[in-house]
Amino acid sequence: MSEIASAREQICLMAKSMFDRGLTHGSTGNISLRLSDGTLLVTPTGSSMGFLNPAQISHLSEKGELLSGDKPTKEIPLHTAFYETRSNTGAVVHLHSCHSVALTLLPDIDPENVLPTLTPYGIMQLGKVRLLPFFVPGDPAMGEAVRGLAGKRSAVLLANHGPVVAGKDLEAAVYAMEELEATARLALLMRGTGAISLTPDQIGQVVERFDVDWN
Repeated sequence: MSEIASAREQICLMAKSMFDRGLTHGSTGNISLRLSDGTLLVTPTGSSMGFLNPAQISHLSEKGELLSGDKPTKEIPLHTAFYETRSNTGAVVHLHSCHSVALTLLPDIDPENVLPTLTPYGIMQLGKVRLLPFFVPGDPAMGEAVRGLAGKRSAVLLANHGPVVAGKDLEAAVYAMEELEATARLALLMRGTGAISLTPDQIGQVVERFDVDWN
């Protein structure tokens, strides 16, 4: 099987897995994957992650021209901003997952690091997660906001919208996205209970052992 055919199948498999487990719903969310020649595969606009057809996955040139498949998601500027600012990015996942969105609605979260440090796994897979302002869906300004981070974040939360995660490959991006949603859910469950977060020393141990970018 060719690289592009295999990648299209992988996108459909991962997308359906997230859809089946309620991480995405309806026609929300989108995925992109960078091929070895620098071109991109992107989920089509208006498509449901639970019912993707590999042949309909959009194939875009490095200049953003549609080479094959259906019309791509309107969130292309958001995806390309990660590829342009983080050279090791191989895939980007954007969802509207419920608990992650809910976290952005709270008035007292830290915009520099939205996720509380409750477990080591959020630190290991995501680093610090930045909260970005609200943008109308499809607004190219979302991409500019990501570029403004100068590659310093692999994951962001768009206020009142949802999470975006970049990974070295599609599997890494999906797993990190799942960790983000799980940590957001845990944070909401523990809110107001006096739950004990990791101490700065414990965070430092995790950062050092797993070589996490924690700046």
